[in-house]
Amino acid sequence: MPDGDTHGGATRATTGPEIAARTLVQAGVVALVVLAVMLLLRASEAFFALFGGLLFAVLFNSTARWVQGRTGLPYRIALAISVLVPLALLGVGLWVAAPAVADQAGQLAERIPQATRQLLERLQQSEWTRRILEQQERMQALVPDGSDAAGVLGSFFASSFGAVGHFVIALAVGLFLAIAPGLYLDGVLRLVPLDKRARAREVLLAVRSALASWLGAKLTAMLVIGVLTTLGLWLIGIDLALVLGVVAALLSFIPNIGPIISLLPAALIALLDGPQTLLYVALLYAAIQALESYVLTPVLQQRMVDLPPALTLGVQVILGVVAGAMGLIFAAPLAAVGLVMIQLWYVQDLLGDRDGKTGQDGRQPLG
Repeated sequence: MPDGDTHGGATRATTGPEIAARTLVQAGVVALVVLAVMLLLRASEAFFALFGGLLFAVLFNSTARWVQGRTGLPYRIALAISVLVPLALLGVGLWVAAPAVADQAGQLAERIPQATRQLLERLQQSEWTRRILEQQERMQALVPDGSDAAGVLGSFFASSFGAVGHFVIALAVGLFLAIAPGLYLDGVLRLVPLDKRARAREVLLAVRSALASWLGAKLTAMLVIGVLTTLGLWLIGIDLALVLGVVAALLSFIPNIGPIISLLPAALIALLDGPQTLLYVALLYAAIQALESYVLTPVLQQRMVDLPPALTLGVQVILGVVAGAMGLIFAAPLAAVGLVMIQLWYVQDLLGDRDGKTGQDGRQPLG
């Protein structure tokens, strides 16, 4: 007896091709999940380098299409402009600011151990803290000394942003993908059955649009956060405001966890000037984070995939355990990709629930 689907009291028999199609979709989803897990477990660094290349490709392609739409130039010329002009501006910025940033970074590395020791000395003045510090074995794990704290921070920044080789690979992959996006898209679609290619193209384009919107919003937020942090710290009187602003901008790419990590070096430096300066710095970071969360992000995310905070944090925890710092960095865009695919392929196609208002840009009203 054939299976049936009930719609408004009527029962419609499910045909053999429909059952085969659903089975194919289910098998494809399972295969993709298994493949992704295997890549994360066995070659996480290579996986994230390739995914970083995909993000670069989306960024270059979106910018080139924007330039092409407003100038009428051929795509290749628009792509060259979209790549060379930002690189030129970045080069000028580095030429102007790099000496000051490098000098302040050296001072930051020297002051963090000093600030950590001062913090420990102040904690030791408390009765309850002295009792805890008497248990040296436990305190070695809970409160490291200055050199250990500097090593922890240094290893984090090195693992997160010092992988020059991975960055170069991602940049090269992104350029190749952006030069001929149709070639690679058609190549992927050739692996899909003929009757499913139109839908697969629609899903892949929705993923591209969602990533483009996410990247545009995130890069804008990073720029605003970096400028506000630098100006705020400068007004407070922190002499390392520039490098701390750069750190805050870069770490804001990581939702939830990045702002907390960026506060730590600023708080330690402020501690050297006294508790009052530390309070001002903490209030500044809290105000900027509130502005980003309740004003900037809602405005920028109007055309962006809606990532529920709990979902983002859950993906960060899982990928952080599996792949370390790289997992934390790419958790949010990976969650955006997964959310779009699940909504279009699983919820709409497999479950038949097409009541969701998923737009062509991939925005998901799930929050």
